[in-house]
Amino acid sequence: MAFRACSPNQNQRRSMMTHLNSHLHGFIKLTGNFIITSFLLPSSSRLGFEFTPHSTSLASLLHSTSFSNNGDPPLLSRYQKVTSLDHAFNLFDEMIQRKPLPSVIKFNQLLSALTKLNHFSSCLHLFKQMCVVGVPVDAYSMNIAIKCCCQMSRTNNDGFALLGCCFRRALVPNVFTFSTLLDGLIREDRILEAERLFKKLIKHRLCEPNVVTYNTMIKGLCKFGNNDIAIALLRLMDERGCKPDIYAYNTIIDSLCKDKMIEDAFKLFNEMVFHKGIQPNVITYTSLIHGLCNLCRWDDVSKLLKEMEEDLRISPDLKTFSLLVDAFCKEGRVDEAEVVIDIMVERGEVPNIVTYSSLIDGYCLRGEMTKAKLIFDSLTSKGLVPNVVTYNCLVNGYCKSLKIEEAMHLLKRRCLCFIRWAVAS
Repeated sequence: MAFRACSPNQNQRRSMMTHLNSHLHGFIKLTGNFIITSFLLPSSSRLGFEFTPHSTSLASLLHSTSFSNNGDPPLLSRYQKVTSLDHAFNLFDEMIQRKPLPSVIKFNQLLSALTKLNHFSSCLHLFKQMCVVGVPVDAYSMNIAIKCCCQMSRTNNDGFALLGCCFRRALVPNVFTFSTLLDGLIREDRILEAERLFKKLIKHRLCEPNVVTYNTMIKGLCKFGNNDIAIALLRLMDERGCKPDIYAYNTIIDSLCKDKMIEDAFKLFNEMVFHKGIQPNVITYTSLIHGLCNLCRWDDVSKLLKEMEEDLRISPDLKTFSLLVDAFCKEGRVDEAEVVIDIMVERGEVPNIVTYSSLIDGYCLRGEMTKAKLIFDSLTSKGLVPNVVTYNCLVNGYCKSLKIEEAMHLLKRRCLCFIRWAVAS
């Protein structure tokens, strides 16, 4: 991912920042007091960031790109091997002891490595320390910090407050910044706020949305069942010269299938394949198969599987097989579900706890509790641990069969397992 673009001159940058600030003022509420209390005063800040002013002179640029006192690359090679939190912290401590400090690029690489390990809180902590020791954080650093806030469900306050700090530091937010904020809002189910921000991006030309931005919004709209708006956004995406990809089509097709709008899903599928020239993948077919299974259109399921495997050489994956098992079991066709599992194993796809939970539920629905319990008892030998769904299926089956004592015994066993897990963790 490349966030670093050629910097505009001071007048251009000031003009761009004024333009962005004026249009986003109403949405983000970037008042001076808010920014100061949120970020510039460590004692009252939620995150406690303290930014050190710095000038961007030729000397500082040369300093920021220097890797170490002698220009040796060992630090980079050590960074590339960062695989744990302790290693990252030790490396950071070594970096801040260097005189002069390493380039901000190297700090950014370390922050990026932590996000890949999903250590978002620790990444923010190191970002704060960078600001304290005077590392001249740039737009890339800010984007990483904003991403961490969004991943931690702190978009609305901390994420947008960091955006405000970008304005104060004359760092121009880019399309990645806004895409990350949109994703954060959607993660927190703030779809209306996401829509308002997206409209502002378009209306006020704050940035030109890219395929990631559009896909993020499409994902959010489909998450809330707004399929029509998602399709309209797909059209807008095309009109504005941003070519829709397989992800955009798959997201909408899957949403339509879940809403049992299978004909609309196939229309979009045909558009994708025959008009856009985008080849479907296993995710596309899995969504369509799921939609057909929900409508009990078994002949069409067979045809689609044949087309998928024989014509396009696309092999079903674990999710495809598991949903077929679940669909057969819900129809009481557990024998066919067992056949699917046998085929899975033959092809090297290992059934997981979701697959076996569906099979257990299938036998429970037929009142065949002995078979259901046998499968349940065999899970340990397969290296699988029953989850809450597995237990619920079996308890529900016992209750429907009026075997209350067995149900109570299973509930007690589940509670003991949970206590052991809690103590161990």
